[in-house]
Amino acid sequence: MLEVIRRAISFLRHRQILHKLGVAISVTVIGIACYVLFHMLRGIDVNEVVEAIKSTEPRSIALAALFVAAGYFTLTFYDLFATRAIGRREIPYRINALAAFTSYSIGHNVGASVFTGGAVRYRIYSGWGLNAIDVAKICFLAGLTFWLGNAAVLGLGIAFHPEAAAAIDQLPPWLNRTVAVLILIALVAYVTWVWRQPRHVGRGPWTVVLPGGPLTLLQIAIGILDLSFCALAMYVLVPDEPNLGFVVVAVIFVSATLLGFASHSPGGLGVFDAAMLVGLWQMDREDLLAGMLLFRVLYYIAPFVISVILLTFREVIIGARFKRLPKQASAGPPSAEPKHGAVYVRERGDMGS
Repeated sequence: MLEVIRRAISFLRHRQILHKLGVAISVTVIGIACYVLFHMLRGIDVNEVVEAIKSTEPRSIALAALFVAAGYFTLTFYDLFATRAIGRREIPYRINALAAFTSYSIGHNVGASVFTGGAVRYRIYSGWGLNAIDVAKICFLAGLTFWLGNAAVLGLGIAFHPEAAAAIDQLPPWLNRTVAVLILIALVAYVTWVWRQPRHVGRGPWTVVLPGGPLTLLQIAIGILDLSFCALAMYVLVPDEPNLGFVVVAVIFVSATLLGFASHSPGGLGVFDAAMLVGLWQMDREDLLAGMLLFRVLYYIAPFVISVILLTFREVIIGARFKRLPKQASAGPPSAEPKHGAVYVRERGDMGS
């Protein structure tokens, strides 16, 4: 069965069908989101949105910022887990934290996070002796942690409150609950599969050993924590509705986030917002829009600015250290690129790399 799936995927890749399908899905999602936003935002009073932002309690903003910080702190364990899983235990936690924080915050804002986040990770990890294949494995395992967490949160949340997903996908609650149960069954099946014996994906140097059962449970726990903190940040910023508890907001938030990822638009711009407005239709639109704008500032803009400053500061320090390195006494023209060992030594001494 697995061999049949591999052959099918290989055929689709050869024909570039997967790429074309991905582009078609992205364009479709963005087009639908633009249509929905156009209708949802008609009649919005901008002055009321501004007033709603101004009237938001500082305590709520501070609490949301705390949850966002906790979410990004949890993200650092994505890279810590991934580097340990590929056997690179010499990479210190501060490097994992810098790589995870900057790659995710930049990837979220720029879009195409697989490529932008991967490029940031490579720039940081290459100074510690990791090559492109190692970084690709880290990205794969970090992404696996993210999707396992999403599957757990959506499966449990929709199974408990299927009406929340029905607000977005317009499917009957019984069907949403059935899908949620299937997601949870698939998750349990995957954990059982990797628990029984070591599993590998990829070929040759690209082979990745999947984490075993206990480590997979740890992956799921990390993913759940990350999404829960982000959902809590959104929950304290949106209007308070007696009939909408945290589980409902969390299911709609995660669903909207996944739709934003599927669109590949920077920060899920437009798609995420449309899904939130549709899913939380009971809330006052101006107040909801104000909460979403504040969330974007806290979760997207502020971390992006901090990441750019950190990376710029890091590059300045590396450049200064490189200039102070003793010149090579050997004859011949200098190499255009520093030797790998020199980069490794230099970055080990770098305070933030």
